[in-house]
Amino acid sequence: MPREIISTSQAPAAIGTYSQAVKVGDTVYLSGQIPLDPVAMQLVTGDISAQIRQVFDNLKAVAQAAGGSLADTVKLNVFLTDLSHFAAVNQIMAEYFHEPYPARAAIGVAALPRGAQVEMDAVLVLGQ
Repeated sequence: MPREIISTSQAPAAIGTYSQAVKVGDTVYLSGQIPLDPVAMQLVTGDISAQIRQVFDNLKAVAQAAGGSLADTVKLNVFLTDLSHFAAVNQIMAEYFHEPYPARAAIGVAALPRGAQVEMDAVLVLGQ
């Protein structure tokens, strides 16, 4: 099955040897997003809520570039340098997602690229 590389200027450009997303059939694999502003390519300023919102905005932009939306998400992985921020993830996630919610994992990590406090990746299935 052929692969389609998904790319958009509405989300941060890849900062390594990866694509923003790869579409195979109706499935789209979104690479991890950290809270980079897509224009300045710098971490957003503010508290953890600002970082979480930027990550969701970045994922949303890539999902739209793939022809979908966050509503097509079937799996979301959340990586946090401080698991005490998990309540903020839940609260803000409710602004971006509605039932039925995707499957999700939350993982505590020692560090993330560029000193980010949160990173997320996702899997979408289009045309559900």
